[in-house]
Amino acid sequence: MIIIGGGIAGLMAALAAAPAPVVLLNPVAPGEGAASVWSQGGLAAAVGADDSPALHIRDTLKAGAGLCAPQMVAEIIAAGPGLVDTMLGYGVRFDTDGSGRLALGLEAAHSRPRILHANGDQTGAEIMRALIAAVRRTPSIRFLPAQARHICVSGGAVAGVLATQGDEVLRLPARQVLLATGGIGALFRDSTNPPGAVGFGLMLAAAAGARLKDLEFIQFHPTALAANTPSLPLISEAVRGEGAVLIDEHGDAFLNGGDLAPRDTVARAVFAHQTAGHQVFLDARRIGARFATRFPAISEICAKAGINPQNQPIPVRPAAHYHMGGVAVDASGQSSVPGLFAAGEVACTGLHGANRLASNSLLEAAVCGAVAGRAMAALPVGNASTLPEMALPPEPNAAAIRGIMSEHLGVLRTPAGLQRAVAQLQALAPGNPAAELGLRIAQAALARKTSVGAHAVQGTAALHQAA
Repeated sequence: MIIIGGGIAGLMAALAAAPAPVVLLNPVAPGEGAASVWSQGGLAAAVGADDSPALHIRDTLKAGAGLCAPQMVAEIIAAGPGLVDTMLGYGVRFDTDGSGRLALGLEAAHSRPRILHANGDQTGAEIMRALIAAVRRTPSIRFLPAQARHICVSGGAVAGVLATQGDEVLRLPARQVLLATGGIGALFRDSTNPPGAVGFGLMLAAAAGARLKDLEFIQFHPTALAANTPSLPLISEAVRGEGAVLIDEHGDAFLNGGDLAPRDTVARAVFAHQTAGHQVFLDARRIGARFATRFPAISEICAKAGINPQNQPIPVRPAAHYHMGGVAVDASGQSSVPGLFAAGEVACTGLHGANRLASNSLLEAAVCGAVAGRAMAALPVGNASTLPEMALPPEPNAAAIRGIMSEHLGVLRTPAGLQRAVAQLQALAPGNPAAELGLRIAQAALARKTSVGAHAVQGTAALHQAA
């Protein structure tokens, strides 16, 4: 079996599939360029004494604005406490309190502190460190540094992958292929994602004939550092969980205590305030000297920008952060194409609905990656066919569509803007898989006539308000 991607979902799948042989296909070493490494906020799991999976489920359903798949929510959330034990077994060093118990933080729209962190704000990096070490200890997992270019389908089922390694074309037969390729944030000018997060897994799935779902739901994080860089550094929601508030240039806290409302609500409020001509800052001064030890990575980010959060507000703006839509999958991670699986951000499991609850992404990636790995390993291997000679598809050109995506498919959309986006992307789609994906996203947004969650269209009724 082949796993495309080197983040948490892919590594968990490979480990769960052992001892079945797995090829991890990624152009760079596992962890390099993966959004998982960048994750600051943490992993949500109901492990606190005053918490329960039922409360976590309730919060997830509420944030998802009525569009979550309840059964998938229940299954993934229920797996959270066991996942924490699994992570500890792999050697993940979660932060603990003074008595040695797991330290639990609070983030937006959670009714209980249930966010596990590692090294303060380096949770993703710590989980990846432990998983990469576990993968290296597992002889059934082989890493192949190559770029997947096409998923071959024969007789309606997966037959293998065409990949490139430099100028060489590799034909890799396989009956089971897992997409664990991350999100689409880099299709936008302002993004918290790695530059390679252009939705390539969705392009592969679409070309293979797989069904895609909920493409219009793109979460914009309200507090990216306002910087002039290709990827905007994230100022984690956990900073607001520790007491930071959003203010404008006058020092006014314009959210009236709603700083920990769901992300879609906060992002729209920040966007509207900036559109009205204001500057927006995250004021973390009340955290004081604890900031540097609680958020060491963010402290370093701010220092590089010449900002000291202990005595200066941090300039922020919304940025594309997470895609709730993706490859439609069932409870085992299976797509509509037999043999093609997906896990992590590239998949649409139904956990997030219209708006992801903070820190549910690492939970979903790890749980669903492991589920998919076990499901793939349980399938008969069969005889892999020789893959046909064929021309490689064109490379995606994300730069050609970033302006369109940013102008018309951002935090707040308009019917006229969506129509313009469809027309412009249709003209660019031939020969550019990135434009084809952008067109699918714009068409999905245009087809949803009512504002809900992260899909906010000016002049339409909103189905979801702040908690």
